[in-house]
Amino acid sequence: MKLWNHYHTPKTPDEAITLLHQYAGQARIIAGGTDLLVDMRAEGHEPIEALIDITRIPQLNTIEISPHPQPLSQVARGANDTTLITIGAGVTHTQIVKSAVIAERATCLVESCGVVGGPQVRNVATLGGNVAHALPAGDGTTSLVALDAEAEIILKGQQKWVPLTDLFLGPGESLLDPTHDLLVRFRFKACGKDEGSAFKRIMRPQGVALPILGCAVWVRLDTAGTTFEAARISIAPAGPRPGRAQEIEQFLNGKPATAETIEQAAALAQERLHPRTSKYRATADYRKEMIGVLLRRTLPLAVKRAQTGEAVPEGVGM
Repeated sequence: MKLWNHYHTPKTPDEAITLLHQYAGQARIIAGGTDLLVDMRAEGHEPIEALIDITRIPQLNTIEISPHPQPLSQVARGANDTTLITIGAGVTHTQIVKSAVIAERATCLVESCGVVGGPQVRNVATLGGNVAHALPAGDGTTSLVALDAEAEIILKGQQKWVPLTDLFLGPGESLLDPTHDLLVRFRFKACGKDEGSAFKRIMRPQGVALPILGCAVWVRLDTAGTTFEAARISIAPAGPRPGRAQEIEQFLNGKPATAETIEQAAALAQERLHPRTSKYRATADYRKEMIGVLLRRTLPLAVKRAQTGEAVPEGVGM
């Protein structure tokens, strides 16, 4: 089955945008293609006019660290660490999993990207594709939300940084028009001293592509490592758009970083969050129960990482 008529490999974002405009809505951006090509085959329509392959654009395929980070063990306690991690939208899940800096300084993202599909999928599927598909259950998206990430986009000819969550309008509905706009990069502050993150998810064993529920958390403790100073929690899918459990975050602030506090936070989350029933994956009641399970797994792990500065990703496929 023929899916497209022309195939282009631009070398810059401006060249990609120019090509999209030339085809006037009859071209699509492609990177790994693990979602797009499946959708195109399923639709069974006439071939589109062109695919614009962004994998040859250097800016979209690099991981940048600024300034050069020190290992957490060498960062002075309480130091103002402003290390910024920038990831091109065309960076693959495998590249993220293999990054030692991301593994230590944004552990939840390695844990979420490391369970996407199998090795063959992770070798070509990109973080940008995970976000651009605009599904609230995307594993990479869940961790990026917990990391308070921003996205650089070219929207209607204007290049700008926006909060990641602004890209999501509804399930499968993105702010970006894939026939006119471009997702360029992501950026977020790396975990510093007294900070840690973690990601866990629950899947059906039959191999359904999207998780029943995923949870990414980021925490910052006081310099003694005994009290929550701040927390960010992303549980998905808990609504039509990815977002944060802000009421649970506020509850944790100033509380002791103990098993009792985490148990109280898990109970509060089960009371206040209202995931919907999915006929393909799980009932709302089951998902509500799993919210507690996931928080009891991720919060203690993030706390331990914040206390020790040792962050070895768990459950990552290679």
